[in-house]
Amino acid sequence: MPFRPRYTGLIDKYRDRLPVHDDTRIISLGEGNTPLIRLNNIPREIGKEVDIYVKYEGLNPTGSFKDRGMTMAVTKAVEEGSRAVICASTGNTSAAAAAYAARAGITAFVLIPEGKIAMGKLAQAMMHGSVVLQIRGNFDAGMRLVKEVAAEAPVTIVNSINPYRLQGQKTAAFEIIEELGRAPDYHCLPVGNAGNITAHWIGYCEYSAASGDHVTEACSFCKGHCTYAGGAIVGNRPKMVGYQAAGSAPFMRGHMVDDPDTVATAIRIGHPQSWDQAWKVREESGGWFDECSDEEILAAQKLLARKEGVFCEPASAASLAGALRDIKSGKIPEGSSVVCTLTGNGLKDPDTAIAQSQGGVVTIDAALEPVKAAILGNMK
Repeated sequence: MPFRPRYTGLIDKYRDRLPVHDDTRIISLGEGNTPLIRLNNIPREIGKEVDIYVKYEGLNPTGSFKDRGMTMAVTKAVEEGSRAVICASTGNTSAAAAAYAARAGITAFVLIPEGKIAMGKLAQAMMHGSVVLQIRGNFDAGMRLVKEVAAEAPVTIVNSINPYRLQGQKTAAFEIIEELGRAPDYHCLPVGNAGNITAHWIGYCEYSAASGDHVTEACSFCKGHCTYAGGAIVGNRPKMVGYQAAGSAPFMRGHMVDDPDTVATAIRIGHPQSWDQAWKVREESGGWFDECSDEEILAAQKLLARKEGVFCEPASAASLAGALRDIKSGKIPEGSSVVCTLTGNGLKDPDTAIAQSQGGVVTIDAALEPVKAAILGNMK
């Protein structure tokens, strides 16, 4: 059997495309290298000839895409001598910051909105030993406080305003291209803080710019600054499509939203920190923003789990909910290749999953006949 080197994380894999040095101490948990799953049953159900893939970021070490950015952010914080990191979070960022800080042997301070965080995410932050500060306010208030604290205390912010976060997250685009052999025609993502859609565009642009296909019109994010120096296999870039929850959709309103509300807690953000960058992504990629109701998001979450065996958290399902709607309407035409990012694992928010699955548990006597009857009565 041929020797296959052990995978040690995305920084080691893409070291030549990331801002690290040969002697940089890498803080990694083996993140990245997540599966790109081609959907089989859902396209048949909607009756459209479209190749739909889901990039299942919920299989990162802490269960979300945040690990991609956090390995870079904490690695650089440690390299620069920081002894503590801080973030505001709706849950996933706090889990990732806590885990990578623990790995690095430094302290993580996480500010979370009281009563507005899924229990799975809170459990992670607590178990990894972070200092959890629940504030009587939403994520946007927490973000404001984090900036104020970092200006007066020796802590490094690891939210997506940290540029190293986006450098780590761009590697998802590299992986997609390497697996498909090209960029997809459309890339659909949930949008909350808007850092992820920005990071993906950086990744696609770096690959494309290195191929020489659009040197004179490289995107504003990578023009003159691409870290990828060669070996690109594609020149095409996808249309980037961002879907927000209807109760938390500042990109659809054209202005910030002070009191965002949605069951998709990971994108319950009314003041996106990557506001300007995301608008540039839409313009440069020829994509668009749209919104999905909570009902559409939850329906897509259940559809994906029951038809394809993929369990994502509610916010993740916004990408699929929006994509399916646009495929059915023809806005995304037949014959297209579409990648939907699933940002987090469904186990992050078990309460919401259980609440919409009532009736799935049948209580019976511990005897052969009732068990057999239940099985025969529920055969597909």
